[in-house]
Amino acid sequence: MRAAIRQYLVITGNYWAFTLTDGALRMLVVLHFHQLGYSPLEIALLFIFYEFFGVVTNLVGGYLGARLGLNLTMNIGLFLQIVALAMLAVPAAMLTVPWVMAAQAMSGIAKDLNKMSAKSGIKLLVPDEQQGTLYKWVAILTGSKNTLKGVGFFLGGVLLMTAGFTGAVIIMAVALGLVWLTSLFLLKQELGKSTAKPRFREILSKSRAINVLSAARMFLFGARDVWFVVALPVYLNTVFGWDHSQVGGFMASWIIGYGFIQTLAPKITGSSNTHTPGRGPAVAWAAALALIPAAIASGLTADLPPQPVIIGGLLLFGVLFAVNSSLHSYLIVSFARGDGVSLDVGFYYMSNAAGRLLGTVLSGWVYQNHGLEACLWISAALVATAAALAAGLPQKQAIRPQQA
Repeated sequence: MRAAIRQYLVITGNYWAFTLTDGALRMLVVLHFHQLGYSPLEIALLFIFYEFFGVVTNLVGGYLGARLGLNLTMNIGLFLQIVALAMLAVPAAMLTVPWVMAAQAMSGIAKDLNKMSAKSGIKLLVPDEQQGTLYKWVAILTGSKNTLKGVGFFLGGVLLMTAGFTGAVIIMAVALGLVWLTSLFLLKQELGKSTAKPRFREILSKSRAINVLSAARMFLFGARDVWFVVALPVYLNTVFGWDHSQVGGFMASWIIGYGFIQTLAPKITGSSNTHTPGRGPAVAWAAALALIPAAIASGLTADLPPQPVIIGGLLLFGVLFAVNSSLHSYLIVSFARGDGVSLDVGFYYMSNAAGRLLGTVLSGWVYQNHGLEACLWISAALVATAAALAAGLPQKQAIRPQQA
């Protein structure tokens, strides 16, 4: 167990390092190409392949993780992110839309290989009867990752202003290269390798709990990204007149706070090894979240002062969304099978990526044509759909993780 924990800590460290570059790169691309005069829809299109290949990667990556081990998928993900960063370190004339989309595709593949490896690994370290401990570990991993992603947002804004776009991606590629080389030497165990070689058709989950939760996750994350990915940063820049460092700093602060709340989710929802949240809390927390974007949109329509409405509403949205996300992350790890865990986790995060893809495209198109209020109303509808789907989950106590 000690050896497995040491290996998992290395995987977690790799995941954190990767997350910093992922958050920074997202902010770099949004701000840099907005500065170049790209429309919100064009900026959203830059991320289409990032999200689309996340869908594919989670399916195939879960299969590869079960057959080959999670350490291999982790190292492949780190290497591909270095390649993606190197692709963007080219002369400005070469940064065409197809080239940036290809680099983002590479980054999307890398990111989901890393996420799937880290989230799957934790399932193997906690005995099935210690569900409260499992919830806490998942919450800490998820929350710390998002806190670091927020730091990455801030880092992206700072690097863009101090080193320029090309200099920023070179700095990140070199730093991540050092992490990758270290990982090649430290990650040696075949963590997560299935004892029975899974067949490729097993990548599609047959568990009702996994399928329902995956559908709810897709709508939940679509609801966040429909206004958070493109619409909000552009709105803050154009309507509020904030510069790149202010936008990056605010988005970073939101993500950091959101990640901190995720780590507290077990205390907020109530958890112990004999009692962990299930269907009821999943529905209730999603229903409460749906009210927030609707309230923000109503405030803007009523011509209330936009800054306190958006900033205050975004803070409330972050708290409720953090609890929803952490609760979902625990449920998928708990419901997943023990042998070949990455197959179920990969399928679930495929739905997560599909939701981000949906939200990203809608964020650019709806904001460009109908404004931020329309993005918020769509967000409310998507969260309400996630709540309705969560009502179809089986009762938590009826689930046996090894049989799900």
